[in-house]
Amino acid sequence: MRELIERIGARFSRGTIRYAMFASFTVSALLAILLTGVTLYARFSTQLDDTIEGENQMLVEQVNQSLATYLRDMIRLSDSIYYNVVKNTDLDEHSVSEEMRLLYNTYSDYVENMVLFTGDGEVVATAPAAKLRSGVDVRGTPWFARAMERTENLHFGIPAVQNLFVDAEHNYKWVISLSCAVELTRGKDTQLGVLLIDLKYSALASLFSSVKLSGSGYVYLIDGDGVLIYHPERSLIASGLVTEGNQTAAAYRDGIYTQTWNGEKRSIIVRGVGYTGWKVVGVVDQPGFTMGSSQDLLFVLVIFCAYFELLIFMNVLLSKKLTDPIQKLKESVGRVEEGGESLPIYVGGTSETRELGTAVQGMVDRMRQLTEDMVREHEQKQKSELNALQAQINPHFLYNTLDIIVWMIENGQREDAVRVVTALARFFRISLSKGRNIIPVKDELEHVRNYLLIQEMRYKNKFRYRIDCPAEAENLSTIKLVVQPIVENAIYHSMDFMDGDGLIEIRAGVSDGALSITVADNGLGMTQDVVESLLTTGPESNRRDSTKKGSGIGLKNVQERIRLYFGPQYGVSIQSEPDEGTTVTLHLPAVPYGEMEDT
Repeated sequence: MRELIERIGARFSRGTIRYAMFASFTVSALLAILLTGVTLYARFSTQLDDTIEGENQMLVEQVNQSLATYLRDMIRLSDSIYYNVVKNTDLDEHSVSEEMRLLYNTYSDYVENMVLFTGDGEVVATAPAAKLRSGVDVRGTPWFARAMERTENLHFGIPAVQNLFVDAEHNYKWVISLSCAVELTRGKDTQLGVLLIDLKYSALASLFSSVKLSGSGYVYLIDGDGVLIYHPERSLIASGLVTEGNQTAAAYRDGIYTQTWNGEKRSIIVRGVGYTGWKVVGVVDQPGFTMGSSQDLLFVLVIFCAYFELLIFMNVLLSKKLTDPIQKLKESVGRVEEGGESLPIYVGGTSETRELGTAVQGMVDRMRQLTEDMVREHEQKQKSELNALQAQINPHFLYNTLDIIVWMIENGQREDAVRVVTALARFFRISLSKGRNIIPVKDELEHVRNYLLIQEMRYKNKFRYRIDCPAEAENLSTIKLVVQPIVENAIYHSMDFMDGDGLIEIRAGVSDGALSITVADNGLGMTQDVVESLLTTGPESNRRDSTKKGSGIGLKNVQERIRLYFGPQYGVSIQSEPDEGTTVTLHLPAVPYGEMEDT
């Protein structure tokens, strides 16, 4: 080693300064590349593993929460049929078919059929109307037996083809049976019966089919015994072409596990689903940072160019000829670091410095592109979070509406009850909008109209409303659920204190290529300080809003969603004076529906 060092020193002493600089730069660059490569590989490998694992956990948790919400809705439907329809009805005097049909129409997107049986297996009522196949004894079915054995519980089955009823076209559907024991009243006698609700398998599968984990990862659903309820390759597993570790996953508690399957390591994310004993299982390949893709190689090249540039700055000071070009290059890079993103990098001087300038320019261009990609990803994440927030259903509104319907039915106001049920069904149909976030203005206003119809029934003689939408505004694009939170605030904070004199006016208009939707009320109004605080962002304002009665979405959420979709020049404006009412205006671009990307 000493002899090698002496020989290298002798070569330096006999060579030119340029040769000495070149040799020292080469050695330094090789060391820097080696150290940088090792450091970056270790750093990015760890960060990428953590990021991928966190994102996969979040996706599995979101699926679990969506599934839990769906199951809670189905449990509420079962409770509504039992406690509001069956329990207090004398079947010798009244039929429950009409009430069950109304509830079926409301939940027809999720429910295949609803049937009420006696303990002897005889049909009491069905929705929709259907006839039991001859020779079928439902008492031998697993869902019937479980309901009669454990009368205090709700029982969820596994996917099966429902062929209990006569179908001329033999169009039997895959369903998941929800059954429970109910008490039937006939005169002075009571007996146990069974309520069967067949849930559409396709509705449950839609919760999973759109979820994509990293790489070739996927999500499936099992019951407490490890039986598959949903799997993206369910048909292949049933035919034996593909295997799955569902029995092993059934023994896992909530958490993350490493499993070797078919000779490959993979991560298993397990989340239990309340009420059922089901488990949502996410399967992802073990993540890792590799240099196999061209994008990774380009990224590493950018880092190497940065180190190369710094080393050039240190070595060119030895040569007068290279000083000025290097200085200019440094100044141009400095201007970019200070925020001059559109300024060009200096390219000039000798061939070495020109090449360096060109490389730095490429690096800056790629960094700008990466920055823009990060901004877009952040915006998409914000949109997803805000859309998830706006999709939450206010349970108090739903419960109050159901109470109104029950009260109307008990008091013989069937026509009014039908109007409210129809409005509620349309209200939630537009709320879902098949997953779309961009809808026409006419659909948004129809959603508000149904909401106001229900609230008008609730707040009798409290307020009136008017909705005005010219033809040129009906087919323009708007974000789903931006008007209803404003109207909800107007009702809770203004109309609740009126005594027949309340008025809410909703107007849409188009002017100079812009769409405006205005919600005006003649309620109590607000001071300017309160108006300014309504759109203020920050943790304090979030805590303040969370305690108020009204929309779970809020004005700030509406403001942020509009700006994320259309830009900072659009949003919400408020004009209000105490005792004179409040006017809230939504400002959006006039974009015809269908011409805007729905993300």
